Amino acid sequence: MNNNFTYNKNEIIKIEHLKKSFDNLEILKDINITVKKGENIAIIGQSGIGKSVFIKCLVRLIQPDAGNIEIFGKDVLQQDSEGLKKIRQNIGFLFQGGALYDSMSVRENLEFPIARNLKTKDEQKINSLIYEVLDSVNLRTAIDKLPGELSGGMKKRAALARTLIMKPNIICYDEPTTGLDPITSKEISNLIVSVSKNYQTTSLIITHDINCVKITSNKIYVLKDGIFYKSGTYEDMKYSKDPWVKNFFN
Repeated sequence: MNNNFTYNKNEIIKIEHLKKSFDNLEILKDINITVKKGENIAIIGQSGIGKSVFIKCLVRLIQPDAGNIEIFGKDVLQQDSEGLKKIRQNIGFLFQGGALYDSMSVRENLEFPIARNLKTKDEQKINSLIYEVLDSVNLRTAIDKLPGELSGGMKKRAALARTLIMKPNIICYDEPTTGLDPITSKEISNLIVSVSKNYQTTSLIITHDINCVKITSNKIYVLKDGIFYKSGTYEDMKYSKDPWVKNFFN
């Protein structure tokens, strides 16, 4: 739900000197990033480099070793369980596999977060929320289908609808176009842009799909050796003379 926090609208996320190691392996060495409200940030880098670790540290699904994380002006690392819950309720996650409940219809998948977070039994209100988000992802006709009856693109849309049901301020996308054909990948990428505009969300997009990066992002961050090695617009990155950066855009 839209939060009651007061924060600098120009700095909805601010991270400084974030570090995370597993055993003796440093994954995140010194992560620094400021994300402005309404930005769509693409995060690219080699597989296993720490992109998903970064996203999980953001909301303390993984506890960082050091650093500062502010979201909506709140110090994430100093929050108790209730404070952290409030922050997380404003952040939606679109997981790589969609993470839909296989035994539940699309409607039931959308009802689940409503029952868990809104505590309402008002059927008219519930139906209104469900139809709104399904219409926004063009999936109303699949409302009573099970996930197993959906195509890969439809599953992504259903998962995004479930994310939108709580009207989050921030959405984190983990490989949103993986496993999709080029046409469907483009449709999902355009949908991310549409959602950002219509719901005024701020987006963090982890992806290997450079076409997705081109369509969705205002700014790109390249993760390398535990730091954000380079950042800039798509044009900055595409025509960069840095050999490492050029590898992603050739």
